Amino acid sequence: MTPTPYLFFNGQCAEALAAYADIFAGEILEQLPASQMPPEFPVADDRKGWIMHARMKIGDGELMASDNIMDESPAMAGASVMLSFPTAAEGKAVFDKLADGGAIQMDWEPTFWSAGFGTLTDRFGIRWMIGCDEEPKGD
Repeated sequence: MTPTPYLFFNGQCAEALAAYADIFAGEILEQLPASQMPPEFPVADDRKGWIMHARMKIGDGELMASDNIMDESPAMAGASVMLSFPTAAEGKAVFDKLADGGAIQMDWEPTFWSAGFGTLTDRFGIRWMIGCDEEPKGD
């Protein structure tokens, strides 16, 4: 069994997944617009272009996502998506791309457990923890 994060957006799902596909060299496997909902699940006209469900491959894992068609999703709190990269350089490059337009909570820096780690909330309101498998440099 593999847990899969499911992210909710408020009309920005397609834009966010396109950005993540670029940042992570990911592949959008599925992206269904709300306009394809069955008639028994009516969708407001201004939300028919929103995404009802999407699935994206990132490395060996997947993210799922949608726009919250029926309501507003509050900013993500209490959870983060954690990704670890083989090297500090790879992790830093992804961290910087996710931080563009977002808010950094912990700057990317070496730690006692890793050659690089940082936390941020991206411009879509998703919280990320980015690290690397590279060992910290000894003093």
